[in-house]
Amino acid sequence: MKFFSIFFLLLISSLSFAQLPEGFTYVEDVIPDLDVELRYNTSNNFVGKTIDGYHSNKLILTKQTAQALKLVHEDLQNLNLCLKVYDGYRPQQAVNHFVRWAKVLNDTINKSVFYPNVKKRNLFNEGYIASKSGHSRGSTVDLTIIDGNTGKPIDMGSAYDFFGQESWVNFDAITKKQRENRQLLQTVMLKHGFRNYPKEWWHFTLRNEPFPNTYFDFLIE
Repeated sequence: MKFFSIFFLLLISSLSFAQLPEGFTYVEDVIPDLDVELRYNTSNNFVGKTIDGYHSNKLILTKQTAQALKLVHEDLQNLNLCLKVYDGYRPQQAVNHFVRWAKVLNDTINKSVFYPNVKKRNLFNEGYIASKSGHSRGSTVDLTIIDGNTGKPIDMGSAYDFFGQESWVNFDAITKKQRENRQLLQTVMLKHGFRNYPKEWWHFTLRNEPFPNTYFDFLIE
């Protein structure tokens, strides 16, 4: 009887922890000192509330992406800089949440912060909201660089997730230092196998990503 009780407890314990799909990893197991602030696990985002599928501040990526990101992180540490990650793997249900939110035109609680110059009804047409996201394939990251001494993000000329031309990689109306900071991020990410998205200075996808046609929907927990 004692054997069966122990077996049952072990079974329940194993079921209480989510198993990642093959090919994915918790990035803290690869880069223990990485600064992670999953904005969609908070209300500090363009929706203004925690997004569906985000149950913890655990960064998940494909194993190849995590290993490439580790090389980026190590390069920056040689300059007394570090990475800060705002998003990685994103469940499809989170993308669905964005789509539902975008259709409710009077829900604009964080408009002044994240999209002051874009009408909400134009978010689809201008490409800020879509029904599919590369994040759901597990090899896309949103990130910035932080100062190794202060832990504060260096100035990139616009906030993360700001909808507007100010966030475009080659936006001209920023200072020389802001352009240099953006270029540093672009250079170190491209060096280690990532390609950028020209309209978001923070957005990068691993080249030759392992799941280019699969959009996952497991929870972040």
